[in-house]
Amino acid sequence: QVQLVESGGGLAQTGGSLRVSCAASGRTFSGLENYAMAWFRQAPEKEREFVAAISGNGAHTNYLDTVKGRFTISRDNAANTVFLQMDNLQPEDTANYYCAADFRPAIRPPATVARNYDYWGQGIQVTVSS
Repeated sequence: QVQLVESGGGLAQTGGSLRVSCAASGRTFSGLENYAMAWFRQAPEKEREFVAAISGNGAHTNYLDTVKGRFTISRDNAANTVFLQMDNLQPEDTANYYCAADFRPAIRPPATVARNYDYWGQGIQVTVSS
């Protein structure tokens, strides 16, 4: 089992910034480079939505169109940590944000569909006030 624990987040005003982090560990964890990583979010009364993903080697990233240019996903494999830097936050970014991991070759581009991800964090709330 791979455990993913999110941290950061909280409350920001429109136009502000937050950074959420995801730390990976566990008995079956074989090094973060072997996992594509992603962030998903779910707002009240809405379905879970893809936000951003990054390949194991960091060479490939993918973003939801509405966050492109505002959010940046990055990783520090030595620290077993993935980050999501969120700038110019908008009220529609308010959601519970989930970290997810997909075991796959490091050079393979990441998936953008939730069903491809095997391991999930518990989520962390991001609230943007208007």
